[in-house]
Amino acid sequence: MSEPQTPPASGSQPQPAPGTHGGPEAQSAPGPSLPAAQVPTRTDVPLGAVGPRAVPARVLRFCITGGAGFLGINLVRHLLRHGHPVASIDIAPFDYDDCRRLVDVHTADIRDRQRLRQAMQGADVVVHAAAALPLYPPQEIYSTEVEGTRGVLQTALELGVPRVIHISSTAVYGVPDRHPVREDDPLCGVGPYGQAKVQAEQICCEYRRRGLCVPILRPKSFVGPERLGVFALLYEWAADGHNFPILGRGDNRYQLLDVEDLCEAIRLTATLATDVVNDTFNIGAAEFGTMREDFQAVLDAAGFGKRVIGLPAGPARFVLRVLERLGVSPLYAWVYQTAGRDSYVSIDKARRVLGFEPRYSNRQALLRNFRWYLQNRSRLSGQRGVSHRTVWNPGLLRLAKLFF
Repeated sequence: MSEPQTPPASGSQPQPAPGTHGGPEAQSAPGPSLPAAQVPTRTDVPLGAVGPRAVPARVLRFCITGGAGFLGINLVRHLLRHGHPVASIDIAPFDYDDCRRLVDVHTADIRDRQRLRQAMQGADVVVHAAAALPLYPPQEIYSTEVEGTRGVLQTALELGVPRVIHISSTAVYGVPDRHPVREDDPLCGVGPYGQAKVQAEQICCEYRRRGLCVPILRPKSFVGPERLGVFALLYEWAADGHNFPILGRGDNRYQLLDVEDLCEAIRLTATLATDVVNDTFNIGAAEFGTMREDFQAVLDAAGFGKRVIGLPAGPARFVLRVLERLGVSPLYAWVYQTAGRDSYVSIDKARRVLGFEPRYSNRQALLRNFRWYLQNRSRLSGQRGVSHRTVWNPGLLRLAKLFF
């Protein structure tokens, strides 16, 4: 391979998190710098008159942390369709019959360095999508998000894996007071999950300085086939012929993202030149309406003539906060603090730099997910968990359903 260009520092450096949970702030880990020859060679042949450059056309081998999760399985399928070999490491079983035999599966915790090393061996690109979601205990979130991220990056450095794509979240912005939110806006994560995501980004920037190419993607909440979690509440109420309550009047613009569009953004950051992608990018739908309009499309598709019902935002947030502290509601702070407010990011940078163009609007993404839910509802009956792929325990919200 030819001698690489030195990757520039990101134009969007994370700010210190307002606090940590589960341990002290992580310190720099010792280890070798990335050998220069391992960085993917770029080409200076432009794809068009202007725009990003691709790395040489060759088959890249991917390793996906969290490969059995909602994003993980959609990304596995996306990459297999593009002809890439894929390895997966996830603590959850990889129980997908359609592609199980095509994937190098490692059922293990990413915090197990030996097993992680085995999974990442021979990879050209690692997509770090493993996460402990907000319903996990704070110590588990910190350990997975912060220490787990450092482990992935350090292992990549030691193995000579040249590129690690870090899947962050727009939760790093907290509850912004202006929109659209851009990549250089202040970071102020809400709760253990948001704070841990900010810290994980800080570690990514540290490893950039050590020679690793670490694109950071900040996706909006994404939906699509296999997605349940908090969105299962909407789909269940719609399928059962109920109205659906939201906080406030519902005239706030709330951007989502189809998982297939996120997968394509990941593929772009894996295949474009290092000096193009070694940065931070917001990823979201280009077309989105108000929360009332987009959720109403799901109720209309259910065919019962039901409506979105607005609730007074202040009192509703107070009740949800109490229920969360009592442990009888699956809705965590970031959900009910942002649900009644505008929430959207600028994707101009991803469009300009990566050539990213979302295919799905909010409404199309929700309806695609709802159709999948209806087709698989009987299989999902009785399943409970705290991941995006499981139906969350509704707690006392089950009783609220009786009034709508």
